[in-house]
Amino acid sequence: MEVERGRIDLSSDHQQVNDSRSLDSGRRGESPQRSVSRFRQCLQRLEEHMVVYNLETRGIKRVEAEERHDLKSLGYTQVAMLWFSVNLAANNITLGMLGPVVYYLSFRDAALCAVFGAILGCLPVAAIATFGPISGNRTMILTRYTMGFYPSKVVVILELISLLGYALIDTVVAGQILSAVSPASSPLTIVVGIIIVAIVTWAVTTFGYSIFHYYERYAWVPQIVVLCILAGVAGPSFDLMTQSQGSNAATIAGDRLSFFSLCFSAAVTYAGGAADYFVYYPSHTPRLPIFAVTLLGLSLSFTFALILGIGLASGLPLHPSWNSAYSVSQGALIVEAYQPLGAFGSFCGVVVALGLVANLIPTTYSSGVDFQVLGRAFARVPRVAWNTVGVVIYTVCAAVGRDHLAQIFTNFLALMGYWVSIWFAICMEEVLIFRRRRGFDWDAWADRKKHPVGVAASIAFLVGWVGAILCMAQVWYIGPIAKLVGDYGADVSLAVLLTKWRVLY
Repeated sequence: MEVERGRIDLSSDHQQVNDSRSLDSGRRGESPQRSVSRFRQCLQRLEEHMVVYNLETRGIKRVEAEERHDLKSLGYTQVAMLWFSVNLAANNITLGMLGPVVYYLSFRDAALCAVFGAILGCLPVAAIATFGPISGNRTMILTRYTMGFYPSKVVVILELISLLGYALIDTVVAGQILSAVSPASSPLTIVVGIIIVAIVTWAVTTFGYSIFHYYERYAWVPQIVVLCILAGVAGPSFDLMTQSQGSNAATIAGDRLSFFSLCFSAAVTYAGGAADYFVYYPSHTPRLPIFAVTLLGLSLSFTFALILGIGLASGLPLHPSWNSAYSVSQGALIVEAYQPLGAFGSFCGVVVALGLVANLIPTTYSSGVDFQVLGRAFARVPRVAWNTVGVVIYTVCAAVGRDHLAQIFTNFLALMGYWVSIWFAICMEEVLIFRRRRGFDWDAWADRKKHPVGVAASIAFLVGWVGAILCMAQVWYIGPIAKLVGDYGADVSLAVLLTKWRVLY
């Protein structure tokens, strides 16, 4: 409080000077410096009010031991519920649809690829989540210890692209569903649906850690109810008999591997922010339980949502109404599957759409923190402001790209999975080999002199990207190694390059 009073007194010392200049500023307009200053003062007052109501204002500053919460009040159940709630969402249902629709896989093949790909992708997320309690630092701060102070900024930028890209996908799916359930007499556009979900997400993430965890603790309950209803209504219409289609066995194998990699990428990208949500856990929290419950919560939610989406897509050839709905949007297919329930089905569709807020919250929250990791100038801007910037960015992008969701899924997700896999391999080598004995000085998170230069990590990261380009199989590009499998290639980067990155580093 003394510091606050000092600042107020100092500003009052200059009051006469400011008053003497007020007439000139009124004639000429406010200077940009004064506008910025007033904006900062508004943000500061907002943060002061948030502190009064015990809401989070912390950015990237390390959470010290005395600031941690009691493990009994948080508990391992909260970790599992958070991850389960985050992924039990319609975006993963629409991801599952790509197995039969884009890769022409049977229900069985798509389900196996999706489940095992997602579980494998959850392992790095569970491992990174354990660093939250131990370090008290955000995930991208950990990157400073492994990649170097300045090279880590490249990783932070990639992480921001991942977070905002996933948020874009979520808001588009939510907008599609809300538009599909709106009455024909007064239809709701996809753009309006996008804005509604974005505003709700902004409200929750602005108030920080406690509200975020409280929301996720209960958000899964209505979701599991309406998605079980969807499985019961639409399940009998799933096509469980049709086999995977392809000109030869190699082509089918390539499609399986590509869909497996896509589901792996969808899961592994959570690793870039996994520690952010547990920095208030005590530093003595055992790592194994955090790892286990994270893996459990993620795997269960991914499995249920992906299989549900695969089932819906498998029934498209058998049901013209489903096929017509899918031609409008993936969200419209979900709403169409509820149609036998009439008005109650439309209500369930609204619940599914609003359930995407639970998936948007972690990405939006982490983006607000990660902007601050880019540098001192960025860190001076409060997390609340960066949260708002992130919401505006992905809302505008979602409105522009709302008609190209499938292309965004297939082209964007895999690319994000490449860099996260390289980064995770480097982090694990640093932890398990090079710092196994000397450990980390977590208090030095802001001291660039105590972080590595990052030459070896940067070279390994760049060469890893070269390998990914050679092995990737995307709609717009197929690498020379990927071309060796089937007619359309196979995304073999994850299978081939993990070993290469590890040896190189």
